[in-house]
Amino acid sequence: MTEPIGETRQSIADLGRALRYVRPFRGRISAKVGYTLLSLIPAVVLPWPAKVLVDHVIQDVPVSDTHYPFFFQPLVALLEGASPAQTALAVLAFSLLMLLIFGGWANDARDQASSGLAAGDDLATQQENAANQGHSFMGGLLGWLEWKLTIRLTQDINHHYRSALFERIQHLPMARLDDRRIGDAIYRLMYDTPQITEVVYRIILTPITAPLVSLATVLVMATTYDVWLVWVPAALLVPLGFAITVPFSWMLRRRSREARERGAEATSTLEEGVANVLAVQSLGGQPQARDRFDRDSWESYGASRVFFVTWIAISVVLAIGTAPVGVYVFYVLTDEIFAGRLTVGDLGVIFAYYGTLAFLAAELGRLWVYLQDNVVGLRRVFELMDSPSDHQPASPIPLPDVAEGFRFEDVGFAYPDGTRALEGVSFEARRGEMLALVGPAGAGKTTLAQLFPRFLSPDQGHIAVDGHDLAAIDRGDLRERIAFVFQEPVLFDATLAENIRVGRPDASLAEVREAAGLARAADFIEALPDGYDTPLGRAGGRLSVGQKQRVSIARALVRDAPVLVLDEPSAALDPETEALLVATLREVSRDKLVVVIAHRLSTIRSADQILFLRDGRVLERGTHDDLVQRQGGAYRHFVELQAGDAAA
Repeated sequence: MTEPIGETRQSIADLGRALRYVRPFRGRISAKVGYTLLSLIPAVVLPWPAKVLVDHVIQDVPVSDTHYPFFFQPLVALLEGASPAQTALAVLAFSLLMLLIFGGWANDARDQASSGLAAGDDLATQQENAANQGHSFMGGLLGWLEWKLTIRLTQDINHHYRSALFERIQHLPMARLDDRRIGDAIYRLMYDTPQITEVVYRIILTPITAPLVSLATVLVMATTYDVWLVWVPAALLVPLGFAITVPFSWMLRRRSREARERGAEATSTLEEGVANVLAVQSLGGQPQARDRFDRDSWESYGASRVFFVTWIAISVVLAIGTAPVGVYVFYVLTDEIFAGRLTVGDLGVIFAYYGTLAFLAAELGRLWVYLQDNVVGLRRVFELMDSPSDHQPASPIPLPDVAEGFRFEDVGFAYPDGTRALEGVSFEARRGEMLALVGPAGAGKTTLAQLFPRFLSPDQGHIAVDGHDLAAIDRGDLRERIAFVFQEPVLFDATLAENIRVGRPDASLAEVREAAGLARAADFIEALPDGYDTPLGRAGGRLSVGQKQRVSIARALVRDAPVLVLDEPSAALDPETEALLVATLREVSRDKLVVVIAHRLSTIRSADQILFLRDGRVLERGTHDDLVQRQGGAYRHFVELQAGDAAA
């Protein structure tokens, strides 16, 4: 049941990396440590007022006949000769003071400041709680101050960590994003990231406070009582707890990973089901969608149950393994009381200290096991953070403009799964012309278009822009010079104007209106009750596909970039709107490079250059008039097929 050495080393590395992420918060973390050290005072002091009540008020034992530690002796000396009533009032006043400052009046009646959200037994809601937790081992004034510090610190660390992961996701290559389910990324971002605060508090606070409280406890008792037979076995609880729990670490880590992966599967299924609800309803696929979510959801719950059962097993084994120590301590103490060497009040004090020591020893012994669940969440986050990012050269070349255009020389590209999408592609695309990419489905047109803004990078050949290697150009500058319209319109839950301004937030309303007019979207926008202030809903659900497409084109036009790339811009447009859009593209191409992927002849025929692709290769290149003259040519056959379809 021992874990591999490599796993242990990786876990230690992940924990160390997590600590590096919280360096910006080291000042507040130090303050948290300071508050935690102040919580030592109640742990050491609070057992003694109860002894005073038992020995000097209830049993009326003289003060001179009992034992007290050095820090409490001056207070007890003031009670010399006091009546039981006076002693009780003094204890009450002291307890009220401790209650005000520390939130506790006796060792078994200590208040603690904490906050949390409603949560079930699933990992997701528990981790949302972990991202917003505030806790103090004290109550009263100091507990309130520490709680305020902790809850803000927890939220700030998690916000910083989540934001770093979100930024990383934004820079993943498109091929990587296509391979990763969105629900899994959401789960990692929302429910795996809170492990960082769990790790920070456990690694920093437990190893500091547990030994110090244990040392203070032992020192106080060693200078007050001669019961080493109690403290020696109590001290053995640390290595005993460690020895009992460590063999379970690999099991807990595996169960935690399984529970998180199954939770991510359920989140992905939910996200996909909601996003595609119209398609599911139109095809009558509700039963299949329900069954799929039912299966993934139940597997998620099942994995969580196995995880919690593992924790229960660890707790049971630990309790059985350490119970003999507690029995032995009880036997020794009662024997001392019957022999008259200890009072009844002493029994309460010693048991309180022993309980504190036993708890801290168990916490230290279980620390490594506690961290295994945290390590799994951290590792899932680090896996995403360590994914290869969208290429940015070490010393990028600035690109203030695209004055000339692009040159492709023997370019090839294969996806991570080995699928070859492009092979030996060579051509020039110059500013001031319209380039059309044509060919059957799967020919590589979209892949080729995505090489322009470096959404994808070729694995062979060379691409140059204005004579510079495209791979050496600053990524931000390059994409600032290219406006891209994807085949599937992507709109946000915002107003029409905000959707058009996505690529240029500072665009004026006049510029937004002009772009909408060029995209042939102005008429339907102005017909809406709120015009450009109309909220679109999730994914632009209030618009038709053709309207979404025109809004996407307006968004690209408002950027006024020198390069415009459009993937099937007229696929959902009626013939009249398409003709107007083609005229717009021709007009725009006088000063820009316009790259358009299209199947319709009405969109293609006016292009300055047409590339006909098949199986990732450029079979033919030229104008429409040139290519249709080639007997047996691929483009001519393509045109004839469309003409036949039109005649039919």
